[in-house]
Amino acid sequence: MGKKKEDAPPPGSPAWMATFSDLMNLLLCFFVLLFSMSTIDEAKLNEIIASLNSSFSVFSGGATSIGEGILISNGVSQLNELSNYISSTGRAADSETQDTQIQVYNTDSGGKENTESSEDNTGAMNIEQAAEAVEAANLSSNEELAELIGEAIADSRLSDQIDVSFTSQYVMLTMKGSILFAPGSATLNEDCKPVLDRVSSILERYARGEIEINGHTDNVPMNSAKYPSNEELSSARALSVFYYIVETSSLDPTLIKHSGFGERMPIADNSTEAGRARNRRVEIRIYNNN
Repeated sequence: MGKKKEDAPPPGSPAWMATFSDLMNLLLCFFVLLFSMSTIDEAKLNEIIASLNSSFSVFSGGATSIGEGILISNGVSQLNELSNYISSTGRAADSETQDTQIQVYNTDSGGKENTESSEDNTGAMNIEQAAEAVEAANLSSNEELAELIGEAIADSRLSDQIDVSFTSQYVMLTMKGSILFAPGSATLNEDCKPVLDRVSSILERYARGEIEINGHTDNVPMNSAKYPSNEELSSARALSVFYYIVETSSLDPTLIKHSGFGERMPIADNSTEAGRARNRRVEIRIYNNN
């Protein structure tokens, strides 16, 4: 009786290879799907390509030079310089990364990556420079306006009664409280009305934006039944000037504000009589309309 032949293995690949192939195809599809859902910063990708290109030349000509030849085409003849090439490539890549500012790593956050673009820095600088330019232009404009108002006040012989100053935001006229009011009173003196008439004409001529009238006092406490505090006295004085200017000029009342600051914003030492006299004042601010 002859020996029974063993069953031959089925033709083709083993069954496990089919399962493995299906698994690889699924993984491939999964990663392709992830890649299709991701977003790529084109500008940053171009910077990375440029960096790699300058260091390795992997995107132009197929290889980079070591010594005098081409790495792939000359092959073994360049292996003697391979260690030098690797060292110099690392240094070049580090330098290129610092110059282009592709990525900045924050060591305080455990190596977490922080993206920082030179375009963002340039944009912030441009905004800051634009703000400085606007402020400089406003300051120059207000300086010219202050000179014109100062000349008008000098022509009216009121320089000893009205001071003119300016900032980048406004031109300010400061009038002494003793000219406008009696001590502890918010009723305008008759002698001050020609001064306010001249101020009104100046505002009509030069004011193009918002006007603010602010009353200020010294730190001597008020004991009046009508004005129990310096806050109320300063507010009443600002309101008196506001009423007079509105009634005697063509200015738009909706563009004029008035407020009292009491003793809270002194410009001189309240321990002396001269300082207290300077602190008793009314300020009129002409704001820049730019």
